[in-house]
Amino acid sequence: MSSRDLPATIEDAGRRASAARPSGVLGLLAGETATLFRRWRTWAMLAALALIPILLTVAVRIAGGADPGSGPPFLDQITDNGVFVGLAAVTVALPLFLPLTVSVAAGDAIAGEASLGTLRYLLIAPSGRLALLVVKYVVAAAFCIAASFTVVAVGVLVGGVVFGAGPVTLLSGAQVPLAEGLLRCLAVVAYVSVSMLGLAAIGVFLSTLTTAPVGAMAATAILAVAAQIVGQIPQLSAIHPFLFTDRWLGYGDLLRSPVSWDSFVDNAVLQAAWIVVAGALAAWRFLSADVLS
Repeated sequence: MSSRDLPATIEDAGRRASAARPSGVLGLLAGETATLFRRWRTWAMLAALALIPILLTVAVRIAGGADPGSGPPFLDQITDNGVFVGLAAVTVALPLFLPLTVSVAAGDAIAGEASLGTLRYLLIAPSGRLALLVVKYVVAAAFCIAASFTVVAVGVLVGGVVFGAGPVTLLSGAQVPLAEGLLRCLAVVAYVSVSMLGLAAIGVFLSTLTTAPVGAMAATAILAVAAQIVGQIPQLSAIHPFLFTDRWLGYGDLLRSPVSWDSFVDNAVLQAAWIVVAGALAAWRFLSADVLS
């Protein structure tokens, strides 16, 4: 972790806490959000995610389109409509790259401050520990939205420029105007963002357990991969519905006519359950821990 990625000084964190005093939780939230999006690491992760649709576009442009049914979903439709670059890219990014970046953002939430010795300065703010924990989670959730939007938006933009954009053929075979197709892409962004919220909550919880942010980041990423592996083992099918990764790829229902929101609602309920569990554990840990750094 580079020093450029960190608050410049401990006094900087003190100023962040002091700046939060007049406006309470909202001030703290604004400060933490600004801190996240001022870090070069955040922009580096978003840039890395943006490379996924760009590489897909370049590969298809050079090598030609995929045969129907081969490769990731939507890949064979890219040459007919560049909008599908965004959908194919998010399908590629969802199993590993998106969870990895979310793990970094969430795992650093509390442990990063503790490792710098700035956590106790943030706790000077009168909002209290619980408010700080909630703010840290909300900021991690903001990164989930930014990351998901980056992949899809860059894919739609680059794909549209290279392959053109027009009416979108849905999975059900119906064709909708481009404007509606773009709205469906935004719905996919919302679905994927919601999918990452449970993982972000787990990451923030793990971040309260250690003063080593790398450990929390790695543990969160490993859990994401392990849950997906467990989800592929038929003998463990009884626990599949409870895995936070179980409905990550269910956004296909948003690309049918008529659109079905059942998968979206089921996914939101599943992620909400994980947020409650991980959030309760994080609150229990953070409110009872001695903060010495």
